[in-house]
Amino acid sequence: MRTTVDIPDPLYRELKARAATEGRSVRELILRGTERELRGGRRPRPKRIRLPIVASRRPGTVDLDNAKIYEIIPFP
Repeated sequence: MRTTVDIPDPLYRELKARAATEGRSVRELILRGTERELRGGRRPRPKRIRLPIVASRRPGTVDLDNAKIYEIIPFP
């Protein structure tokens, strides 16, 4: 099925740039977006990453190098 849709120029330029960046066609991006909208599919949220916290009595004043980091944080 063919159809005609008017897309504002700035949005089309953004769409075309995204397609080029992803190595896809504009058509593929439009179809993917349409399917997502119709099927209610959403991208799964990325899992939250928990970073190790290094405690300090005076934040911003800890002088760390790689050797000190390896002493403080257990690495596998």
